[in-house]
Amino acid sequence: MQMPVQYERRGPVAYVTMNRPRYRNAQNSAMTYALDEAFYRASDDSEVKVVVLAGAGEHFSAGHDIGTPERDAHLPFDRRAGLWWDHSDKRGAESRFARESEVYLGMCRRWRELPKPVVASVQGACVAGGLMLAWVCDLIVASEDAFFADPVVRMGIPGVEYFAHPWVMPPRIAKEFLFTGDRMTARRAYEIGMVNRVVEREHLASSTEELALRIAEMPRLGLALTKRAVNQAEDLQGLHAGMDAVFGLHHLAHAHNAETAADPLGGMDVAAMKEAGV
Repeated sequence: MQMPVQYERRGPVAYVTMNRPRYRNAQNSAMTYALDEAFYRASDDSEVKVVVLAGAGEHFSAGHDIGTPERDAHLPFDRRAGLWWDHSDKRGAESRFARESEVYLGMCRRWRELPKPVVASVQGACVAGGLMLAWVCDLIVASEDAFFADPVVRMGIPGVEYFAHPWVMPPRIAKEFLFTGDRMTARRAYEIGMVNRVVEREHLASSTEELALRIAEMPRLGLALTKRAVNQAEDLQGLHAGMDAVFGLHHLAHAHNAETAADPLGGMDVAAMKEAGV
């Protein structure tokens, strides 16, 4: 069976690679918990100074798994990001809120606090749940062909669960990004400060490695404290509380869809989202 996440350490850098290329690295629960294990492993390894998060194949991540044969949202997993109860034997909003508090908002917050710099290496699609993975990283290196989008407003839902939009981009740009659901190019993402560097596709891996190795020259504790300082500044600017507020709106939308539409996603599936995006 193919492992959903690959882990490799080369010198002071740990490489964590999402490994579902057939499904554009769509994130099922198995991948989410495998990512958590990989980040924990990197944090616990004293030889690791920097972590690189990447996606195998043509795309970084097309988001949450909403339709592959390996979708496992209904299955129980050992919870690690919070104290909410098992969702698998609950129904309705109670089930959705418990699961997404764990695997989406909870996991992303957990990974953001990894006390080592994390660099995202992004190519192709970085969509919806893929944004969440890139945004928890400290730096983002993107290839020229990378694009970013959060199209879930088409489901009647106000953005993905880890709602960092007004902090990773100016508020008016965030509104346009959400209101239209349009793709943002890597160059545009660089212009607004969401991406650190844009490189040719063939240089993505080497450029990311070069940056990671340069960061790894710094002392481990200095990097950890600096990361914490900037994260705390973002939280003082309302990031943590803002996410809590929007998470409630997110689940209000799910509940509304469940009452008025075919399902909590407003009847949108992979094919419908792809067609709407075109």
